[in-house]
Amino acid sequence: MKKVLLLKFGELFLKGKNRHEFLKMLMKNISKKLAGYQFRLDETQGRLILSQYEEELEDDIIEKVQKVFGLIAVMPALEFDATLENIEQRVLDLDFGDSKTFKVESKRADKRFAMTSMGLNAHIGGVILDKFDWLKVDLYNPDVVVNIEIRVNGKAYLYNKLIECCGGLPLGSAGKGLLLLSGGIDSPVAGYMMSKRGLEIEAVHFHSYPYTSVQAKEKVLQLAKEISEYCGDIKLHVISFTEIQEEIHKNCDPEYMITIMRRIMMRIAEKLCKQNNLGAIITGESLGQVASQTMQSMTVTNAVVSLPVFRPVLAFDKEEIMDIAKRIGTYETSILPYEDCCTVFLPKNPVIRPTIARAEYNESFLNVDALVEQAVNNEEIIYIRSGKDY
Repeated sequence: MKKVLLLKFGELFLKGKNRHEFLKMLMKNISKKLAGYQFRLDETQGRLILSQYEEELEDDIIEKVQKVFGLIAVMPALEFDATLENIEQRVLDLDFGDSKTFKVESKRADKRFAMTSMGLNAHIGGVILDKFDWLKVDLYNPDVVVNIEIRVNGKAYLYNKLIECCGGLPLGSAGKGLLLLSGGIDSPVAGYMMSKRGLEIEAVHFHSYPYTSVQAKEKVLQLAKEISEYCGDIKLHVISFTEIQEEIHKNCDPEYMITIMRRIMMRIAEKLCKQNNLGAIITGESLGQVASQTMQSMTVTNAVVSLPVFRPVLAFDKEEIMDIAKRIGTYETSILPYEDCCTVFLPKNPVIRPTIARAEYNESFLNVDALVEQAVNNEEIIYIRSGKDY
């Protein structure tokens, strides 16, 4: 008998003939997340088995694998030879604590095991009732579920605790994209959600020093570090936006300032994508949240790029976004009182239904190509290493 961690994956079952490639990527990501730990990782019939780890580090290991996209649950389990006698013996070693009710759930993947899943449920339920006379069976809302899995490797796995993980698809299985990372609540959540769908991310941050502070930049570095716990290593492109904003302020209609600013940001983002082999732009826009996030505004900003623009929080309200930010640990950093460049030269009445024609007219007073080129050529690159200080 030995202690193991059963790792359960979800959507990978839907991948058909490609499942092996997704699984290989998932195992690679787990191994990377647990770099520095001693362990063994094996796959058996719909489960990953993490074993040969230092038991005193189990909580740390569980906390790390919870943040690996592609896994939906981790179960601390006992592994032993799959015989009825062994199952009867080991189930009596379980600690039921203050539980009053229980149920048994069995999965007999190895059909060589003589007893059916239903038969094993009933038999082991009887064994438990005989030993723990204060317990009662509740099939619908039990205090504890005793899980037994019989696998084709000839082993049985016994557990009564299931710890939720992030779910989604393995990081890297959907390509790479560029996240527009501000200092707000929404964009870190957007990056997290796209990584959950398998997208590796780089990030770009626009700052307007001296109008914005050094602390505002540090805040964004901290946010990138926090989401890297889920999204992996992040290459952060830091773009000075000061001159561009000054030119917009001098030459464009005040009500169109944010629209023009967003269009130039999108052009810079697309240029960075092409230089770094990234396939999409990601933003934290939520429909109707502010003037630059109306349907018309998004249409006008989309018009200057040819790459797809992913907006994973588009249909979420602010409370839903905040809930995710709190869960992934970015909320407290996001609400620190350091402003980003979007608040510089903020017009009193920004247009909420801009048109492409009017935006192009305003841009005719700017040398847009030169401004974009200069901004990209002067970028600062900072590498955020997951689990390490930047």
